[in-house]
Amino acid sequence: MEISEEKKLGVNGFGRIGKLTVWHHIGRKYFDEIVVNLGRDVGQSLADIAHYLERDSTYGLLQNYLHGYSAGPVIREINEADGVIVADGIRIRFLRSDRNPSEIGWKDHNVRLVVDTTGQFRDPTLPGDHARGAVRGHLDAGAEKVIVSAPFKISDRGQPMPEDAITTVMGINDADYDPRRHRVVSNASCTTTCLGHMMKPLLDMFGPRKILSASMSTIHAATGSQQVLDRLPKKGATDLRKSRSVINNIILTTTGAADALRLVIPEMEEIGFIAESVRVPIATGSLVILVINFQEEPGGEPIRRETINDVYRQAASIDPKQYLHYTEKQNVSGDITGAPRAAAVIEGHETHTRTAEVTMDLETLPGLSKEILASLRETVVRVPITQAVIYGWYDNEMASYVNMLGDRTVTIAESM
Repeated sequence: MEISEEKKLGVNGFGRIGKLTVWHHIGRKYFDEIVVNLGRDVGQSLADIAHYLERDSTYGLLQNYLHGYSAGPVIREINEADGVIVADGIRIRFLRSDRNPSEIGWKDHNVRLVVDTTGQFRDPTLPGDHARGAVRGHLDAGAEKVIVSAPFKISDRGQPMPEDAITTVMGINDADYDPRRHRVVSNASCTTTCLGHMMKPLLDMFGPRKILSASMSTIHAATGSQQVLDRLPKKGATDLRKSRSVINNIILTTTGAADALRLVIPEMEEIGFIAESVRVPIATGSLVILVINFQEEPGGEPIRRETINDVYRQAASIDPKQYLHYTEKQNVSGDITGAPRAAAVIEGHETHTRTAEVTMDLETLPGLSKEILASLRETVVRVPITQAVIYGWYDNEMASYVNMLGDRTVTIAESM
């Protein structure tokens, strides 16, 4: 964006990620004005929106987030006629009429860059005038770039990813964004962000060929899509657990982290990878448990716990943005809520490895001819395998995901 013009950011949606994104940019002071599209009337007046903006059950008061616990109120102006709230010197304009992205007045408000936080418009292949709305509708409404705060989800699996769309994770492949070509950018998910920063140091050190397989489980905090109390499932629902109470249950669910990770780290295509998710009844603060199977060199020194921890210590020490943190302290989820500003916090105290030999009968392998088998002195071989278990914490709302989203937003704005 040109230095001479007023910098404006559009935010579509004002749920968990939308609200915390506004908090982030109020504090960052890069944008002069934030235009938030609510798409409908809420509360009784703009004062009710200000009440929602300044208070958060997880992170406390906006003023304390910005300036510490001795700070006074930072919302000093509420202009109902103009739909504007001024918070800590930043104008926040609220639009309350249109929900379809193609009908939002971005052009009328000189908004060139939009962050869509609704989670509803994730298919970059749909045209902007799609009947149910589409992410490209923001472009039709006057925006030049759109960032989606969720992984892309193409409804027609036969459709390729459009050339002007890309998925990036800050500190992993953010440099792949081409401002001349890309107009629609996915910031992936909170889990993919953490997982990417856990996998990349291992791939850089050992390479994909030494990693036989990988799996992860994310022990994930509750999200807004879950139910407070049990409800009847929606028509056609296939996962009945989604209609069960999030405050009373541990709930098995799915995650698209494996698919998204392949988009940001192409080497993952060479590795068998499984990703699962378990929702637990806490507000934020999640954990990735990563299990890696390494193929060892016969007769060589096996990969030990300290080998893995040294990889992360070194990667964290040279990370210019400090997205990756390494600690040997014993943490619980509350310790990483809100701080530090990190995509992943590796808890080295809990890293574990175990090396064992796997016996393989070559006669059972497809593709080996009888001549080759006959030439071998032994057809039973023993391959040393090391399994490593690594724990990575992440604040799935503010400290990890929203901060990474904020960095992505500013870097794109700077290139416009």
